[in-house]
Amino acid sequence: MVLFTRLPDGLPIADGPPGQGIIAGPDSPEGRYAFQDVLSTQLLFLPGAIPSDPLTALIPLDADTLGRIEALSRFWRASQGRPVPCDTRITANQRRRLRLKLQAADGRMNGASYREIAFAIFGKARVASDPWKTSPLRDTIIGLVEEGLALIAGGYRQLLRHRRRS
Repeated sequence: MVLFTRLPDGLPIADGPPGQGIIAGPDSPEGRYAFQDVLSTQLLFLPGAIPSDPLTALIPLDADTLGRIEALSRFWRASQGRPVPCDTRITANQRRRLRLKLQAADGRMNGASYREIAFAIFGKARVASDPWKTSPLRDTIIGLVEEGLALIAGGYRQLLRHRRRS
């Protein structure tokens, strides 16, 4: 999430507001929520900040500082029509696996058996090539379903943060 506040007195005025494609959301005690349609970046305009006025980005110094700086950089590039680098929080392989987890969990929540889910993900020929009860694909599907259900139960929040070394 990118936080915005009014430009402090004494700072030079920038070229203008943060850019096009900002869609206003609800007001709250924290300020006005919005998002940028290009990247679906979440924005929060703190009380007194008006999107059409000169603004300053506010980055709290906490465990998520580096992620916030990256989000601000991506937001700024998109709002200026510049190329936006890929999000470094998640790789293409991790995105693919997340899709499989959610697909498997969705199938299970809609009454599909593990074997039916395996047919949908891996194809009937690949699943039928081994006895189902001892197939490694069975273990893979069970793991995908369990991990997908954990994501749905709130584990997805960890996706929004960079991994930290302890």
